[in-house]
Amino acid sequence: MLREALFAKIHRATVTLCSPDYMGSITIDPDLLDATGMRINEKVLVADIDSMNRFETYIFRGERGSGVIGINGAAARLSGVGHRVIIMSFCHLSLEEMRVHRPKVVLCAPNNSIAQFLEYDPE
Repeated sequence: MLREALFAKIHRATVTLCSPDYMGSITIDPDLLDATGMRINEKVLVADIDSMNRFETYIFRGERGSGVIGINGAAARLSGVGHRVIIMSFCHLSLEEMRVHRPKVVLCAPNNSIAQFLEYDPE
């Protein structure tokens, strides 16, 4: 049996742009993707700390080093520039895999640079 578990998290990133006329997705600086192991086109759950909205979308690559966190498409109406968001990716693991899996977590500075890097301990 597989269970759904946290794979990685970008915590307290600041939304730098909202583009409701874009086709969808969340644009993320590749520096943050590399630090967490998240991938382009991967499904993510986004929790907006300021509006309290949650939505699912997929990752689009932004410009490296830009600090971009862009909410695109209809989800742009659920967030706003300057809002803080938590971006979570999940995976399916066996119980044996869960015992050793260490989700990667990036805590963002206000400019979306990496302020701190964490790995959650397994059970």
